[in-house]
Amino acid sequence: MKMLHKASLRSLIVAAAVLSPGFASAAKDIVVTTLPPAPRIEHAPPHRDGYVWAPGYWEWNGNFFHWVSGTFVVERRRSHWVADHWEQIGTQWRYVPGQWEQLPGSYNASTH
Repeated sequence: MKMLHKASLRSLIVAAAVLSPGFASAAKDIVVTTLPPAPRIEHAPPHRDGYVWAPGYWEWNGNFFHWVSGTFVVERRRSHWVADHWEQIGTQWRYVPGQWEQLPGSYNASTH
């Protein structure tokens, strides 16, 4: 019985950590003083129906940048994929995760 209780408690703690707003937004708050390298030139593979190409980006691991290759993401109607990127804030750089941006009208992401 005690083992079942401990397992349930562990599951509850993990679920709370994953679902908490602080945990979910952790990647949004990456700020570094090191200039990110220039993006690599990637040649997108041929178009796939129902998908949009998300180009690669430099990811900070706490010590240095490493390249994350591009990938296809499932297309969303009336939305445009904004790629992961770094924006300069004074002498620092802030990581902006890739995200979908809603567009008005009958926009088709696969045509852009």
